[in-house]
Amino acid sequence: MSLSRIWKVLRKDFAMGPRSPFFLYALVLPVVLTVLFQFAFGSLFEPKPRLGIVDAGASAITAAMEAAEGIELTLLDDAEELRRQVEANDLDAGLVLPAGFDEAVRDGSRPPLDFYIGGESYASNRIILMVTALDTIREVEGSAAPVEVEVVSFGEEGLPLTLRLVPIIVFYALVLAGVAVPGSSLVEEKEKGTLMAILVTPVKVSEALAAKWLLGLTLTFVMAMVTLALNGALGARPFDVAVVVFVAALLTAMLGLFVGVVSKDSTMMFGIIKGAGVILFAPVLWYLFPSWPQWIAKLFPLYWIIEPIWQVAVMGESLAAVWFELAIALGIVAAMLPLIVMLARRMQGQMAAR
Repeated sequence: MSLSRIWKVLRKDFAMGPRSPFFLYALVLPVVLTVLFQFAFGSLFEPKPRLGIVDAGASAITAAMEAAEGIELTLLDDAEELRRQVEANDLDAGLVLPAGFDEAVRDGSRPPLDFYIGGESYASNRIILMVTALDTIREVEGSAAPVEVEVVSFGEEGLPLTLRLVPIIVFYALVLAGVAVPGSSLVEEKEKGTLMAILVTPVKVSEALAAKWLLGLTLTFVMAMVTLALNGALGARPFDVAVVVFVAALLTAMLGLFVGVVSKDSTMMFGIIKGAGVILFAPVLWYLFPSWPQWIAKLFPLYWIIEPIWQVAVMGESLAAVWFELAIALGIVAAMLPLIVMLARRMQGQMAAR
């Protein structure tokens, strides 16, 4: 096998790649999904409590709210404008602090306090804002809270929805770049007869397939890493992330080569990808619904690459924590290699018989 011939075929595939819709989808779709999930779903499902304050006397409550983490604070000058924004659901709650409010609280004269609550706001946000406001007023008064609350968490801490969507975005990067691109490139060349023309030259069928595999491997690795970076999921172990993504690219590119060798034409290739789509996508669902029995996800082949990416990129684990999954993934790659070699010989014989 000649590396120079493999490189020439690979260079040709990259030059011709932008003409393929699958190649363009592999470049664009993960970025589009990232933008959609981060800016639409992220803000929709995980909103911060929004509080508006009209402060006529430079109250310490305003300063405390500005320093509070997780609260989106808006300062306004007019109480009527504050009320309008709360009614319009532009704010979850509004607080009107008259001049001299802090001094009156400390003197124990119980000054009036207007606190507006939006009817369409999330109940969780209302509770957060009300409790925070009451605790801050008690601090201004100088009295202790009536009870001391100790928070004890049971089970795994919930992850933001945007992080749970990362496996879906990475899945599309893996499947489009690793499976669809090399598979469609090989099928297209079989249909147009260019593959047979290449094999008439000194290029061997094994070298042509190696170039297709490297095409999928390179594109998959780059797009998966870009996708994780865009989603802020490279974490504190970027090298470990790169290793698990490389193993994932090895497997998905091998699947793409298998699809390309088996498929006689584009119709058959689309049928295989559509038919196998459910099996390929299935393990991603367990990251959206973590309460499902996890052993079922292990029955699907892409679990063994999605799980290491999840553990290392999102959960911050090291390679030592996912060595078994990576070994299974590499075992699948090794098992597929002789099968693809056998199918490639049959493919070459069929092309020569035409």
